[in-house]
Amino acid sequence: METTDATICSVPLGELGQKLGPLRLCEPVSDEHMRRSLEQHGQLTAVAAFEDGAHVQLVDGFKRLRASRRLGWNSLRVHMLAFDEATATAVIGALHEQRGLTELEEGWIVRSLCREHGLSQGAVARLLRRHKSWVSRRLLLVEGLEQAVQGDVRLGLLSPRSALAVAALPRGNQRCAASLMMERGMTTRQAETLVRRLGELDSDEARDALMGAWPDAQPSPPTKARPRSEHEQLLADVAILMRVGVRVEVRLLGAAGDTSGVVREALTALAAMVDTLRNAIQRALALQNEADATLANP
Repeated sequence: METTDATICSVPLGELGQKLGPLRLCEPVSDEHMRRSLEQHGQLTAVAAFEDGAHVQLVDGFKRLRASRRLGWNSLRVHMLAFDEATATAVIGALHEQRGLTELEEGWIVRSLCREHGLSQGAVARLLRRHKSWVSRRLLLVEGLEQAVQGDVRLGLLSPRSALAVAALPRGNQRCAASLMMERGMTTRQAETLVRRLGELDSDEARDALMGAWPDAQPSPPTKARPRSEHEQLLADVAILMRVGVRVEVRLLGAAGDTSGVVREALTALAAMVDTLRNAIQRALALQNEADATLANP
């Protein structure tokens, strides 16, 4: 760890831990924006971290860490905070006061402070400068929402707002409702409609029957939607690839090399397709650069 001034130091990426990473959402589109920013402008601000024994753990800057790894960087500038883990956990909220965290992220922070660090709800309220009732609501939210549904949110498969709607259901119905939302590609409003309809029923059998009969698509709005242009369709496809790419990366990191022959064959085919796609992207960018140069110098 190379010190550059009193509080900022250069830390190799391999030494930056993500112990607090599960308290934040991972959004592929935001990650891609960050990668582009780092590629074009470099690291404008230092990430924040604290020393946890012999390790350096990130408090803020998880997107910058993921993006810098994709760019093949060796290190990041880090602002070292003289905090213990509990205080560093609480600081996450303070660092995002302007843009704000989702209610789920706030709940994860509260649960960590209460369950992992053993703080009372009153102590957490004082630490976060919130009312005790706010702390209680956030804790009830995350502890009442099935872990599998929270995992879907972490992977970007279910929106945080749809997950909040799911939390209103009995735990036994949450997973099925969330799966239906993801299968149908429901908007937040459609998800809330489903939850409201399910909440009007008084038995699991009736709820299961409603979900089983839920239409494949919601009625179209009265006005006909404008067809997408080629550029809009391309952007939509890129967004899908980014989401799926992050999911594949997460699964590969979790596999730790334990893959079957069928999986290896599939990954080999995927690698070849990614190479072909990379060449197509580079060709398209080169053509665009030529066109821009022509316009700039007619």
